Amino acid sequence: PKERLMQSTAPTTTREARAPVPLTPRSLAAAFTRVPAPRRVASVAYPLAAVLALAVSAILANALSELAIAQWATRQPAERLRAMGFLGGRTPCQSTLQRLFCKLDGQALAEALSAHFAPVAVPLPVAAGSRGVAIDGTARRGRLPFQAGGCPVHALTAFCHERGVVLAQEPIERGEDKSEGGLTVAPALVARIAWPGRVLTGDALFCQRTLCAQVLAAGGDYLLLVKDNQPTLHADLALLFDPPAALGPAALLDRREVSTRERGHGRHQEVRHLIASTDLTAYLDWPGLAQVSRLERTWREHGKSKHALLYGITSLSPADGPPERLLALKRGHWAIENGLHRVKDVTLGEDQSTLHSGQGPTVMAFLRDAAVSLLRRAGIRQIAARLREHAQDPAPAVALVLAAPTHA
Repeated sequence: PKERLMQSTAPTTTREARAPVPLTPRSLAAAFTRVPAPRRVASVAYPLAAVLALAVSAILANALSELAIAQWATRQPAERLRAMGFLGGRTPCQSTLQRLFCKLDGQALAEALSAHFAPVAVPLPVAAGSRGVAIDGTARRGRLPFQAGGCPVHALTAFCHERGVVLAQEPIERGEDKSEGGLTVAPALVARIAWPGRVLTGDALFCQRTLCAQVLAAGGDYLLLVKDNQPTLHADLALLFDPPAALGPAALLDRREVSTRERGHGRHQEVRHLIASTDLTAYLDWPGLAQVSRLERTWREHGKSKHALLYGITSLSPADGPPERLLALKRGHWAIENGLHRVKDVTLGEDQSTLHSGQGPTVMAFLRDAAVSLLRRAGIRQIAARLREHAQDPAPAVALVLAAPTHA
């Protein structure tokens, strides 16, 4: 049976007709109808779902602040505004947007976005480790001078390597150290993601027994770096792969390895060499541990030779996580930096934003996440170029918000 169209209506007034505006099921605009409005019904002038759809459409058209969003809205034709849910051609001004976003429930917005971009459903049979999910913290630098009060400055984000979409985000409460706060909210972030077929990737901060056990219990896997915050585990890995000279070279019973050689990003002759082994699986007391690894990187940058050595652990079996897959997942983790954090900070102007009242900064951050996720899901990689195109012709930007996704 066909899905019934969801409807968004503005309150009845004497000035304009209140015919329902159909929203395409499974569209982002329809997902916004799940967010509760923070206003009394009698004072509502614009449907909340319409305002949020308008904001994301404007961001996609390179209108990056509340003022720019309000100004962009006034330039749109009545038919386009009606499609978003504005029935009388009127749109909210900057002060209306500011007051609304300050009072909006950021957690409810985050849950609506997670449900849209990462729906939790009965999973189909999927191969273990088929998709990587990077978790990493970020700071909204424009907020740093105001961190004594107002909205949290830092947030923890879960990002799908392959699809390039934000799966979930949790604000880190003000007053907490970024690292400690990240560990505090990580369980809540993990709980909002459907894990079958997915692998958690992260830096050494998230190499924690309880977090690994939580991911395993939810049907997922993990691939994490190990550093001095887990001193015993780190020492065991170092002894296995790089024993002291007095003990002689490492002689692994299980040794599987892969090497890659690449150029780019200002680095020349970058070589990555990963060794995977099951030799410590029975020895180490760690939830679900199936393999350990050693990754050595060598490269030349600005005429100087560089070297890095990293150890890691994973719950992926040798069959599900051969060395090539482990290396691809380690590299894929950094998509959260290049494909999300940098895009938001630089291209979408998050680092320059000084919003600091109420939930405003968090709401705008979530709307930027939604804009990036829509573009990535549509297969768009050149974000800045596409924003400039949408600034000239906003119709495709609005269509991304109002239409159902064409593929998962």
